[in-house]
Amino acid sequence: MRNLITDVAGVLVGNAEDYGIASGTTAVVFEEPAVAAVDVRGGAPGTRETDLLALERTVERIDAIALSGGSAFGLEAGAGIGACLAERGRGFQVGAVRVPIVPGAILFDLLNGGNKKWGRYPPYRELGFAAAEVAAGTFALGSAGAGLGATTAGLKGGLGSASARCGLHTVGALVAVNALGSVTIGDGPHFWAAPYEQAGEFGDLGPPASWPVDALALRHKAMQAGNTTIAVVATDAVLTKAQAKHFAVMAQDGLARAIHPVHTPLDGDTVFAAATGHVALADPIGDLIALGTAAAHALARACARAVYEAGALPFPGALPSWRDRFGGR
Repeated sequence: MRNLITDVAGVLVGNAEDYGIASGTTAVVFEEPAVAAVDVRGGAPGTRETDLLALERTVERIDAIALSGGSAFGLEAGAGIGACLAERGRGFQVGAVRVPIVPGAILFDLLNGGNKKWGRYPPYRELGFAAAEVAAGTFALGSAGAGLGATTAGLKGGLGSASARCGLHTVGALVAVNALGSVTIGDGPHFWAAPYEQAGEFGDLGPPASWPVDALALRHKAMQAGNTTIAVVATDAVLTKAQAKHFAVMAQDGLARAIHPVHTPLDGDTVFAAATGHVALADPIGDLIALGTAAAHALARACARAVYEAGALPFPGALPSWRDRFGGR
């Protein structure tokens, strides 16, 4: 176990960044088409091909998922990922052609100090292609991929991942944390996700020894700063599309355990769920409850890891990273 979403059999991840614009893309590529669903709770989502994941839609399986910075411009990352997969002969069969199915979501990172004057066309299609091309079992966390330009209330955001065993199954989470809210408690170094930490993966600080009196005070970024947390949870279980939907619904609670506040009118919080279908469920109800619970825990851990592993952007006025502020503790 690498404590990455790629511990789930059949899942690969690749990152691509443009450091000049301070933004990037992450491609989640499935070695074989995966059953998928999505749960959207933020008030300002930016998504691609999520309608086809509805239970009544025809397409049952997808080839990849695009997570990207760039706000609406970043939706083009899905086209780049699709182009890469098309070259490999991947996609939904329609007569003599194949159409890669690549849903996606974006976060807003246009005001983070990078140079967004990219000319007529933004670079996200090429970033998507590059991310899919290098998709593998290991990948960078923190200020990487879709997390490169991410921020939170007071600290640099980033890309995080975590995994866990759940009986005979494996569950994994991947998240780009760009939240309006905060992943840490008050002004201190402790993470809201501390109860779920495993093996010191984000500093082993645990909860604060004494709870700050203002711990629940509302802390958030400036309203115009840009937000949204986007995530993928995956399992090697055999799930139907309806079961994958409930898997996504349960997993979304991981964001609420790691970010305060969350699902605001200015966040586009979106969680995709995917099942690669390697291990059947012994108990369709009991196993799904266990998988959803494990996914929520893993997603909370991944959120904390995203901020813990991030590095500050090299621009005047950039937010400090967690390590900049608390690394000596």
